[in-house]
Amino acid sequence: MDRPIELTLEQQFSLRSFETQVAQMSREQAQQFLLQLYEQMMLREVTYKNLLKHQWGIDGGFSPPQST
Repeated sequence: MDRPIELTLEQQFSLRSFETQVAQMSREQAQQFLLQLYEQMMLREVTYKNLLKHQWGIDGGFSPPQST
């Protein structure tokens, strides 16, 4: 894997669109958004771990993370 991972053109466009939206947020909105994004990242990580455990037979079953 000599080449660095790069975003597709569609992903680059989406990133620029997101950048525009964030630039228009107030500080409070941006802070709240970051907290929600971080929570979603953690939930995704837990979901991936549970899926891998289930796929590898390490765990008896899959139970999706509970959101608050």
